[in-house]
Amino acid sequence: MSDAFLVDLDGVLVDSAAAATRTWTWWASLRGLDPWPFIHAHGRPSREAIGELAPELDAELEAALVEEREIHDTADVTAMPGAAAILETGRPLAIVTSGSRGLAEARLRAAGLCRPDVLVSIDQVSRGKPDPEPYLLAARRLGVSPVGCTVFEDAPAGVRAGKAAGMRVVALTTSVTAKELDGADQIVADLAEYMRPNGIVAR
Repeated sequence: MSDAFLVDLDGVLVDSAAAATRTWTWWASLRGLDPWPFIHAHGRPSREAIGELAPELDAELEAALVEEREIHDTADVTAMPGAAAILETGRPLAIVTSGSRGLAEARLRAAGLCRPDVLVSIDQVSRGKPDPEPYLLAARRLGVSPVGCTVFEDAPAGVRAGKAAGMRVVALTTSVTAKELDGADQIVADLAEYMRPNGIVAR
């Protein structure tokens, strides 16, 4: 059994898909762009998605605009199955998100979930997923070896980041198909499905 759990936020702990779609649709309409490529860049930092898909724009400024909107649009953000339970197991655990700390905390509050002591956000790293930097930083902050960590992800970029960090990756089919999560060590429907057969219960 792994020493620590490193858990992605959106699509793993919280369902924020509707809010994210609304925000990207709003932003794209301001810029005269098709929102779907940005929506489908799920799991990657906003600034990196904008930089790649709309290089003519100032990615940092545009990402800040998107984030501000997202922080204030949490009305239908809810907890995913198994989310509360995995946060209460007592096991060393970190949330590792491609969003900012402010956005992560807003969505956790909206979903009624507690924030663990270690939360690695995009504003704490120089390179986001699929780079392994966020997951390696989380392991260091927890004081555990990368080989002793299990990553929980729902996006291809996150799966690649976890594997590049030398960690075991459990992928959830909450956002994309199993085929798109190629490379994961295990694929499950959600956290609840993972926890039941492994006998993991909240304290």
